[in-house]
Amino acid sequence: MEIAVVGSLDFTLGFQLAGVLRLYNPKNIEETASTMKDLLNQKEIGVIVIDNSDLLELPERLRIQLSESITPTVLGIGTEEDNTLRESIKSALGVDLWK
Repeated sequence: MEIAVVGSLDFTLGFQLAGVLRLYNPKNIEETASTMKDLLNQKEIGVIVIDNSDLLELPERLRIQLSESITPTVLGIGTEEDNTLRESIKSALGVDLWK
């Protein structure tokens, strides 16, 4: 299983330095939505990391589909405090690791 990272060049740079090969730098929200839909259908992708601010801009229907996806697991990360990762882990494991 591979990791895919979707976001701006600044966002994906750290992942590139860490050795992640599947990096996507969409230019606008429509391209981001298209990229995310494509990645959801790729069997070799196990985790999709996306900038949380980009995730929040996606259409609601796609956000729901992404949040309910088990494989690949979609993680929205960013500089703002967010419980997306916590909720994803809780949903996958059935346990809240922060308690």
